[in-house]
This record gives sequence, C-alpha cells and structure tokens, in this order.
Amino acid sequence: MEKLQAFKVYLNQPRKAVIVTHFKPDADALGSSLGLAGFLKKKGHKVQVVTPSDFPHFLAWMPGSQDVIALSKESPEPEKKALDAIAKADVIFCLDFSSLNRINDLGEVVKKSKAKKVMIDHHLEPENFADFVQWDSKAASTAGLVFELIKELDEESHMDEAIANCLYAGLMTDTGGFRHSNTTQKEFLIASELVGFGADPSNVSKQIYDNNSVERLRLVGFVLNEKLKTLPEYNTAYITLSQDELKKYGSQTGDTEGLVNYGLSVKGMKLAVILYDRKEEIKLSFRSVGDFNVNDFARKHFEGGGHKNASGGSSKLTLEETLKKFLEVLPLYKDQLN
Repeated sequence: MEKLQAFKVYLNQPRKAVIVTHFKPDADALGSSLGLAGFLKKKGHKVQVVTPSDFPHFLAWMPGSQDVIALSKESPEPEKKALDAIAKADVIFCLDFSSLNRINDLGEVVKKSKAKKVMIDHHLEPENFADFVQWDSKAASTAGLVFELIKELDEESHMDEAIANCLYAGLMTDTGGFRHSNTTQKEFLIASELVGFGADPSNVSKQIYDNNSVERLRLVGFVLNEKLKTLPEYNTAYITLSQDELKKYGSQTGDTEGLVNYGLSVKGMKLAVILYDRKEEIKLSFRSVGDFNVNDFARKHFEGGGHKNASGGSSKLTLEETLKKFLEVLPLYKDQLN
C-alpha cells in the first residue's frame, strides 16, 4: 500500500468505519468487504458494510452478511441508515471498484464526505479520490489484496476462520475456480495461506456453485436452448434476456451471473456478451480470451470497463437497440477477433 506507515498509524486508534462495495456485489465484492470488516472489528473499530443494492442469496452464508445495509427500492429505511453511517464515519473503505459511479447515488455522498477514503481494488484506470490506495490491476481479486494488506500491516494474528472463508470466496470466484488467465502462482499461495487460517474450499465452493434454485437452473436451460447465439465470422457468442424472460423464470439477483461464460465455452469463441434488461437500463457483461481487450471495448461503446478479459457495461437504449449497436460495432473488430 502507498503510505503504509501512515495508514498503520491511523488504524491504531478506534475508528468509525464504513465499507462500501459496488452495485449488485459478487462474491469478491462482498467477500472482501466482510473479510475486511471482520478484521477491522477485531482491531477494535466500529464497522458498517453498505451495498448499493441487494446481493445474491448464495452469498448469504458469509459471516456478517446479516448486518450489511443493502439499499432497496422497496424501502427508504436502508438508505437512511447508510447515509447516517457515512455521515458519522471517520474512514470509508471503497472495495472492488475504482470509480465512484459504480456505487450509484452513494458515489456523490462518499465524494463529499470529509472522512478518510481507502480504495482497495484491481480494476483498470482508477479514479484519484482516495487518501490511501491498495491497487493492483494484476491482482486476481480484491479479496487477495485485502489479505495482502493485512500481511503488510503485520496483523495476521487477527485472521480467523470467518475472515479466511470470506476472502477465499472472493479469490476463488474471481479466478473462475482457479481457471482464468489471472490465476498465477501468487493466487495459489494466497489460497494456501487462507486455508491455513481456516478457509474450507469444499464448503465455500458448494455454497456458491451448488446452491441453485430450480428456477435458476431452468433459466440456464432456456438460455442454452433458445438464447445462445453464435457469430462464427467474428468468433463471438451473445445472449439477450428481456424483462419478460427474466420474470418468467423468477430471476433473482445473481441468477444471470456466469451465464456469459457459456458463450465463451463454445469452441473457437474469443468474445462473449450477455445483454439483459434491468428495467432502468440494459446491462452488458463481456468476456474474452487472449488479446482481445473487452475493457477497451466496453469503455468505448458501452460506458463500462473492468479488466482486459472481463468487463461490464450499460446502455440507456432498449434491449433491441443495444443489441443492434453491438452488432454494428462488431465488424470494426473483425481482424482482432480472427
């Protein structure tokens, strides 16, 4: 971490801390947040985790998840609690995002807060808004960066089983079960140390990957049978899901997670995208293999970004118009995709 000694001195006194992660948090976002929260609490700090939305049901096993303030359109109460916590905070930790617009309306609130800001993240092209920064675009996960920070602070004595399981979940999922190209020797070493502190790989894997609802499995079947399209001339696969289709299969937060990988698993595919209607906007999730940079693609055409081979985007157009736009820009990348 930059300014590590100053940060260490700052944490030596009890602080009121808020940990914020991005909209629709995945296992790395929530796991790194709850792992850090557990660590800070053991150091005597008062900690509140805030998410700008709900999170997938298959992450509810994580220790501390029941205390998260998750903002909801159905009720204004969580937002009031979140704003109150931020207003009283001495320090705000921003985890698994590098741009304040990733936390929606909370971004402006965090920006205006006089609290110290700490960014822990691994996404490309970070904003310069934090007082302390633990950032590495080559890191496979934010959870791994949290663990490295704990080690840099020489505070491994505060590690326990609950913290280790949360951080392991983030590392495991952001490497795709240690299958993605971001999996290096370093990730295995971190995983090994987390297991040494009590993480249970078998149980974490079961909780996340083998905890499907029947509706989610039927959605997967529908996607594979009717919605997965391939464009061999561009080595590209795409999936679209409308509001009606998501509603038909009782889609819940997290149910679309990982669907884009089915497209990339088709032999010969170099680019895969899923486009789905989230009412207020169309969300896009991009995956690629090799040198095709979906971070650049998402930033240029769909107000997004993330990693070289895994990025997200959004569109204010209709689902049909967004797909049309995607198909119109694809020929510009034909040489890169062949």
